[in-house]
Amino acid sequence: MQQLELRVHGRKLMGKKARFLRRQGVTPVHLFGHNVESLALQCDVAQLEQLLGQAGMTKLVTLKLDGARKPRSAVVRGVQRDPLSGQLIHVDFYQVSMEEKLKVEVPILLTGEAPALKTKGHYLAHELDTLHIECLPDRIPSSVEVDVSSLAEEDQSIHVRDIAMGEGIAVLTDSEHVVVKVAVLRIEKVEVKVAEAEAEVEAEAGAEAGAEGAEEAPSAEKGSKEE
Repeated sequence: MQQLELRVHGRKLMGKKARFLRRQGVTPVHLFGHNVESLALQCDVAQLEQLLGQAGMTKLVTLKLDGARKPRSAVVRGVQRDPLSGQLIHVDFYQVSMEEKLKVEVPILLTGEAPALKTKGHYLAHELDTLHIECLPDRIPSSVEVDVSSLAEEDQSIHVRDIAMGEGIAVLTDSEHVVVKVAVLRIEKVEVKVAEAEAEVEAEAGAEAGAEGAEEAPSAEKGSKEE
């Protein structure tokens, strides 16, 4: 297994003052964990971006802190970016214990070719993108592969219960949840919708005309009596 490492340093600037770090190519980082003292840290943004591309939210990362005797093992728990520029604003790391199980979301990847797609109008509806699992840190898979080559007919589907996981990995997602299914693209004729819309407009116009006639009738009758 590839070992991912990141050099981090203690951070003194907090809150809004952290924006000065970003201008210098430094990203604020927070390290926390069960029975672990939280630490405000910082690291080089270029190195952090490279690490995030490799680690995602599932792979173990070795954090090397200045002045610390031992490195810390952690996983990425949160990534905050500027919605417009995409610039890294803040990253959270969760320090793990190799003897303590973790609950994580693992991405689902579809593999293989579904025979059902050879029929015109058929497509695969990907209903579930991630799988919620629990296991020891060193057993967290980077992704879960689901083979769709068994899907040959309309409405066929693969459920969470059909996914085989490795030893020591518990699936927390509902077993009856559909992961992927064969669906049919249904195209409604535009002419039908237009005809229905025109019929509704005519019906409303007729109803309004009838209501106006009913309101005018009593007035005319009253006028003839006064004369």
